[in-house]
Amino acid sequence: MNYIKATDAALVQEYIQGNERALSTLINRHQQRIYSFIYSKVFDKDVSDDVFQDTFIKVINTLKKGKYNEEGKFLPWVMRIAHNLVIDHFRKNKRMPKFENHGDFNIFSVLSDGDLNIEKQIIKDQIESDVQELIKELPEDQLEVLTMRIYKDMSFKEISELTGVSINTALGRMRYALINLRKLIEKHNLILTN
Repeated sequence: MNYIKATDAALVQEYIQGNERALSTLINRHQQRIYSFIYSKVFDKDVSDDVFQDTFIKVINTLKKGKYNEEGKFLPWVMRIAHNLVIDHFRKNKRMPKFENHGDFNIFSVLSDGDLNIEKQIIKDQIESDVQELIKELPEDQLEVLTMRIYKDMSFKEISELTGVSINTALGRMRYALINLRKLIEKHNLILTN
C-alpha cells in the first residue's frame, strides 16, 4: 500500500485492521492543521500539546472500539474532537485563554488573588478600576463576552447561548478583547504590578 497517496478513509481502515503505520501517516498528514487550530484557541504551547495528545488518544480509542463511521470525513471529525477538548479545558480550568502582559504576569491574577493585605488591596482596587475603565473602550461585542466571562464567570457555552452566537465566535471575541485590552494597557502605560 502506498501510504502517501492513500486516502484518509483507506488509512483509517488499515489502522482498524491493526496497521499502526497507517495511523502515523494520518497524524503526520494532519498534525500541523490540528495543532494550529488548538493553539489558536488556547495560546499556550503546553496546553496545546496536551490537548493535541488527548485528541489522538480519543481518536485511537474510538477507532479501536469500531465506533468511527464518518465516511471519509476524518479531518473534520478530528477537528470536532479537538474543539470539544478545548472547550472542556476552559470549563475544567474555569478561566479564559491565557493573557500575559509582561513576563509571566497575568492581568487577571491580580483581580482574583483573595489573600491581600490592606496596601495591596488598595493597589488591587486601583488596578481593577483602571482595567474596568479600559474595558469600556472595547467594541461592544468584545466587552459583552469579556464581562460575562471574567465578572460573571460564565462558560463559553453559556455565553454562546445567551448572545446567540457560536462558541467559536464567543471564543474569537474573547481573544480579540484580550488583544485589544493589551494594546490599551500599553497605550495608557498602565502598570499592572504591585
